[in-house]
Amino acid sequence: MEVAALEKVEQLALKKIKVFKQSRLRYIARSALASMFIGFGVIVAFKTGSFFYGEHSPLTYPMAALTFGAAIILISYGGGDLFTGNTFYYTYAALRGKVRWPTVLKLWLYTYAGNLIGAAFFAFLIFTTGLFSESSVNGFLLSVVDKKMNLPTMELFFRALLCNWLVCLAFFIPLSLKGDGAKMFAMILFVFCFFISGYEHSIANMCTFAIALVLHHPGTISLGGVLHNLVPVTLGNIIGGAVLMGFMYDYVNKPYLEEQELEQEP
Repeated sequence: MEVAALEKVEQLALKKIKVFKQSRLRYIARSALASMFIGFGVIVAFKTGSFFYGEHSPLTYPMAALTFGAAIILISYGGGDLFTGNTFYYTYAALRGKVRWPTVLKLWLYTYAGNLIGAAFFAFLIFTTGLFSESSVNGFLLSVVDKKMNLPTMELFFRALLCNWLVCLAFFIPLSLKGDGAKMFAMILFVFCFFISGYEHSIANMCTFAIALVLHHPGTISLGGVLHNLVPVTLGNIIGGAVLMGFMYDYVNKPYLEEQELEQEP
């Protein structure tokens, strides 16, 4: 069963909460670090995809999806706190009675704010490099952003719900695997699935939008478009992580968890 992996989820949540209690500034910095790691994934994905996009190749999205996997490896092994994953971790910890719900909401808010700060700072750094200054390079990124900002609200919500369900699994499934190679392969595979499927990830979008906004962009890309996307996408990500992962795994494993607790009692 998944009990052993769920114990690791609970322990990880408690470690994150400890950092938050020790220093909220340090917690925000860790969250900013995570979104900057996402930013690295965004850059390598769209730089790679641009080579195929210019040739109208069907490999554009597959190659971008494959290289975006670098982001999850950076977060998993490099540290940082990502809002989407924390919707699962803190929900599960709350259901297990390890943290109160008002604290969960506060932790989500601080994580999201830190992710936003990191996305903005990383976009500034990319702007200073001039890596996306040419239309031959930024065309793919801007075309994707334009589509994301003009999708119907309900489609965004459900794409986000499915996205974070899959992304949380990308962090959860490797907890049961042995060896870094197997873990990294599983992570990259799940991230490839979410990217190629066209799902919506609030923090990845946040980073991508921030980069697009500092470039020379068409009028269809705007702050209004950012809000149109991020509001339903953030809500969908919360449902995907909190309900389909946190509540669901707590519910289906409750008999085994209770049995284990009874065995541990003196």
